[in-house]
Amino acid sequence: MAFSDDPLPLTVEQLWTYPVKSCAGLRLHSVPLLETGLEWDRTWMLVDATGEFVSQRELPRMALIRPRFHLGRLELQAPGMRVLPLPLDAAGHPRRVRVWDDEVDAYDMGDLAAQWFTECLAPGAPHGLQAGLRLVRFDPDVRRLSAPAWTGGVEAPNQFSDGFPLLVLSSASLAEANERLALLGLPPLGPERFRPNLVLGGLAAHDEDRLADIHLHAQLPDGAEPGPAVWLQPVKPCARCTMPDVDPQTAERGSAVGQLLHGYRQDRRLMGAVTFGMNAIVRRGDGQLLHEGMAGHGTWGAW
Repeated sequence: MAFSDDPLPLTVEQLWTYPVKSCAGLRLHSVPLLETGLEWDRTWMLVDATGEFVSQRELPRMALIRPRFHLGRLELQAPGMRVLPLPLDAAGHPRRVRVWDDEVDAYDMGDLAAQWFTECLAPGAPHGLQAGLRLVRFDPDVRRLSAPAWTGGVEAPNQFSDGFPLLVLSSASLAEANERLALLGLPPLGPERFRPNLVLGGLAAHDEDRLADIHLHAQLPDGAEPGPAVWLQPVKPCARCTMPDVDPQTAERGSAVGQLLHGYRQDRRLMGAVTFGMNAIVRRGDGQLLHEGMAGHGTWGAW
């Protein structure tokens, strides 16, 4: 398919951050962009007794743990549980943890947080995960980098994300998936099923797959012409596991989403793996405030 060289207008329709890896996300009207992604995104993570991260793949009830920021704290809420407050500047005992292939320094958040997660997640947890769960916080002095083979050698730091600072999804891609589900008599999905950080409007379905760059424009005073303040670079298609099949409202696990995507989203760029959305890195804009409705443009790549 041939594409025009003209910039492709787009807008930021939604912004999502996931303070605790694999727990529910939080939609924000505005949020600072850091080189590691959106502020507070994947700053905390749940690990087992060995320090290995755990997720909805093992504990689908994590989808029911909902965050909010309130009075300088992260507060976690879950059905039947008291609120767990976590001061944003709190850091406990240092320890080593593992997220995928990376072993990094973190801070244990203490016995109260560990007990809260254990009580919340023990029902239905696999044997071996019914005790020993610990909540950890990323050590901000650590520089955990995305795979240079995908970033072209650009240093792109992350916190506890799967491997890249941002996940970008177009609203048109979600709409197409929902149209396909409707033909099967199935209800529509919200974006939280796919855990994007930015949901972009103005694109056709899966245009995000083919973008080389995304530029977002700052608002300038006195009617001045806005210029690009943020430069994001899509670098790798997001391969999908079983998590989109976990209902974020009930934590029940199904199979319809995975089966649907398998039928039309096998990606030759990842040896036929099912992909949906694009992982992106921050090339410029550390410290800029992103907001819903922010305008920008994309440029086509050579995918």
